[in-house]
Amino acid sequence: MKTFTVEQSQQLEEVLKQRYQQLLDEVRAELAGSGEQHFADFAESGGSDEGDESMADALADIAAARADRQINEMRDIEAARKRLKQGEFGICIDCAEAIVIARLLAYPTALRCVRCQQIHEKTHASEGTPSL
Repeated sequence: MKTFTVEQSQQLEEVLKQRYQQLLDEVRAELAGSGEQHFADFAESGGSDEGDESMADALADIAAARADRQINEMRDIEAARKRLKQGEFGICIDCAEAIVIARLLAYPTALRCVRCQQIHEKTHASEGTPSL
């Protein structure tokens, strides 16, 4: 079990809290200005043809993907905060060694130490990558 000083725990909690709030603000802004606004911008610029509609749809899809990524990161932050409270935070899920504090401050939702993350990325590099 990784133990942090009270100061380190507070610092990590604050980093997680700030990033969560930043993401929440971004999602709210994205939702407020998504979809119809992109299409309205194209329509106001001189009519609406199939190309404009297609571009508006593509922009809406990009906005939705961005919001989805942000929401997934928010879930990761919630899980990290839970691990921190339970005393399970900062332990590599692969080797069970402590993750250095500098890594956690830079990437507070990290589940692996640097060495195991590098191995994971090399081993799973093609996952999620479309192939023919």
